[in-house]
Amino acid sequence: STRDTRSMQSVVRAASLGQLSRVTSSTVPNLVASVAEPVPMGAAPGIVQDVPALPLTSYSMSKQLVKGNQMRITSGLGVSSQVRCYHAGNMDVPDFSYYRRTAVKDTAAKSAESEGDRKGFSYMMAGTFALCSAYGGKSLVNQFISSWSASQDVLAMAKIEVKLGDIPEGKNMTFKWRGKPLFIRHRTATEIETEASVDPASLRDPQHDNDRVKDPEWLVILGVCTHLGCVPIANAGEFGGYYCPCHGSHYDASGRIRKGPAPLNLEVPFYEFKEDGLLVVG
Repeated sequence: STRDTRSMQSVVRAASLGQLSRVTSSTVPNLVASVAEPVPMGAAPGIVQDVPALPLTSYSMSKQLVKGNQMRITSGLGVSSQVRCYHAGNMDVPDFSYYRRTAVKDTAAKSAESEGDRKGFSYMMAGTFALCSAYGGKSLVNQFISSWSASQDVLAMAKIEVKLGDIPEGKNMTFKWRGKPLFIRHRTATEIETEASVDPASLRDPQHDNDRVKDPEWLVILGVCTHLGCVPIANAGEFGGYYCPCHGSHYDASGRIRKGPAPLNLEVPFYEFKEDGLLVVG
């Protein structure tokens, strides 16, 4: 019979009873008939085999995953198992040679050979960034400081030009400069001689006439009383100069305090003679 024509041989690698019940039998070819398909052996009669339950942990589940070279395997209780295989030749790798520097295109060259060029490029970029940052910071500071400067309308009032030919000799004219009255007096020869002969030591605010004028013929002062800021009256007072009727301060033709409560002489602003017949104050 067929059963008689077959020769059985068991292959056992372990001695435990559980493994003996799960062994696989395979036929060995002989000279009589062809090889038959392997038939698994059933469990021994009367033996009940309990399949051990494996705990579901990351370690136990990873043992059941396929492993190999060039694979990415992910497993766990909270994620689904995933196997990604990569086979050389199945994926096209982009060629970035166009974007690489010539010094680093050779894969066999050492990095130390192109170190100087790479460092030079890095230093150049760092220096450029630092220079742009410094320039931007300078512009920001300039804009911030310039916001504190005076406006154009205020700068327009910073200086005033006066034609001296319009002021007759012995007269005083008043101009508005920076919101204050400006007195310009065309003094006579007698006034010049009188004021120059005054001893500064006898004055409350000692100052010689030559120290208050650049040209003895012209007196340039601010028409603000040094007592309480009133505006004195020109060509009045006991000394023929200026008189403040508010509290009785008397100034001479050089703007020096001679009598009254004012503590100081009338202020002399900065001025200069640009050309003949033109005075610039400020």
